[in-house]
Amino acid sequence: MKVAVLSFAHVHAAAYLQLLCERPDIELITADPDADPTDSTRGQALADELGVSYRSSYEAALAEQPRAVIITSENTRHRHLVEQAAAAGAHILCEKPLATTELDALAMIEACEKARVSLMTAYPVRFHPAFAALRHSLTDGSLGRLLSVHGVNNSSPPALERSWFTDPALSGGGAVMDHTVHIADLLDVLLDGEQPTHVYAVANDRLSPAQDKAAEGVETAGLITLTYPRGLVATIDCSWSHPATHPTWGGLTLTCVTDRALAEFDAFPPLLTGYNTPQAAPRWEPSATDLNAAMLNSFLTAARTGQRAHPDGHAGLRTLRVVLAAYESLVTGQPATLTAS
Repeated sequence: MKVAVLSFAHVHAAAYLQLLCERPDIELITADPDADPTDSTRGQALADELGVSYRSSYEAALAEQPRAVIITSENTRHRHLVEQAAAAGAHILCEKPLATTELDALAMIEACEKARVSLMTAYPVRFHPAFAALRHSLTDGSLGRLLSVHGVNNSSPPALERSWFTDPALSGGGAVMDHTVHIADLLDVLLDGEQPTHVYAVANDRLSPAQDKAAEGVETAGLITLTYPRGLVATIDCSWSHPATHPTWGGLTLTCVTDRALAEFDAFPPLLTGYNTPQAAPRWEPSATDLNAAMLNSFLTAARTGQRAHPDGHAGLRTLRVVLAAYESLVTGQPATLTAS
């Protein structure tokens, strides 16, 4: 099956490319025309390093009629690439957040529905077996009634690898835009699509490195409180707070409080396997579950069979609405109200 990866802008792009290269059932083509020609981590340079076929434009890649397209561009460029890929008849996996405005997200969903292709939002944590077990335990009632959820999604500052993350014209925002959506999506799953009625947010930029002038004015830490119709309250810690010495680049945890139990989920537990010599530095290994691989497998299977891919564009839209409400709250200093849709 022919698969195209459009843009290498996102920090996850290289990981997706490496996983796709390892699959004998995939013919991979790529394009990253927006890259700076002097950037060795993007464009033709990265394609050559990985040994993947490269095209000089998105149009050239889509002209080869790929059955599936993966979009890993800057956030504000998602809509244009999704509309192009949908017009070419390709099933689409779009990096999160789906878009930076509700108008763009709705247009992307409409374009894919009109073209009768799938639009999947890149939420790999959904595919974690431990999260599936947590969801099952809550659904079957063995843990009791869910009362509150505290979610944390922290990482190293992504702008250290890709400067556009701190450019609102390309990213749409800072840590709130980048890290709210993963937890919001897991809440969406656990609560069967129930949307919060109120969103209250606080944020600051105090975690910006002193030398990082590009990050000035972009929030690097946020705390969001969500209130749901059933009375449940959830919080989301969405911060770029990991130092260079942290054992993992990113991290995501959920603490679920029920009337019977306290359940904790850690998507990326740091696993210490020993020490390197002669420096005797600790050796940290990633979790055994490759969530990117699991997500890609689900997407490619859906593209191959024509089934609807999940999480779909509507899931991406619901989580985006939470983010936009958080930014409204930051402006007003008051809880933002979400209306049922």
